[in-house]
Amino acid sequence: MIPYIADLFAGVGLWMALGVTLVAGLMRGFAGFGSAMLMAPIFAILFGSADMVVTVVAIELVVSLQLFPQVRRHADWAVLRPMSIAACAAMPAGVWLLASVDKNAIVTAVSAIIVAFVVLMWTGWKYTGRRSTAATVAVGAVSGAMMATTSVGGPPVLLYLLSGNDRPEVNRANIVTYYFLTQFLLIVIVLATGVAGLDALARAVVLFPVMVLGAWAGGRLFHGLASERLYRNVALAILFATGMFGLLRGWLVG
Repeated sequence: MIPYIADLFAGVGLWMALGVTLVAGLMRGFAGFGSAMLMAPIFAILFGSADMVVTVVAIELVVSLQLFPQVRRHADWAVLRPMSIAACAAMPAGVWLLASVDKNAIVTAVSAIIVAFVVLMWTGWKYTGRRSTAATVAVGAVSGAMMATTSVGGPPVLLYLLSGNDRPEVNRANIVTYYFLTQFLLIVIVLATGVAGLDALARAVVLFPVMVLGAWAGGRLFHGLASERLYRNVALAILFATGMFGLLRGWLVG
């Protein structure tokens, strides 16, 4: 078993992968978001863009499975149903891009999305348009394609859902439920098309306990020590640094 685990991470840095996952878990524990955005550019460099998508999405899916029973009664299905259907319908196009685009281009794209998301969060920008069915479907389609290509499909959904006047528990339920409804299908599509192999799923199995440990520690160590705003700004600063690292690396490699 141990030699197999070593082979999974051979030449790509087991300790780096464990460290990134631990920090991602800490962020999930104290800020509630950002774990996928932190892992995606680093894992794309370590494992390749296709394996990164499966590994990151599988880790996030298990978290969603844990949270969904707790939040499902608060979910707004009138919004989630068309958004999730549109996201799933757009995933094959995203997987085609994943298989066709150079790895360095994927890393640069992921990093640019993260930096743009952080800047928008820091500036306090909010979507002010009407939350219509057409807008909901468009956001879902863009998110689904982005998730399939980069594993980071959260920014358009987060910015769209958080722009309304929903209660915090409804926003949390909508975000968790959206991921729950879309992530499993994405893993199936990527594996079925042969773009990534089962080793990517096995890496998620190895790394997930570290994510859980980090999330538990983040919740225990950081909650109650400072304000929620400080947690969010620390998480955003880490994401910004990660995104800039990916962009700079892409420019240097390119």
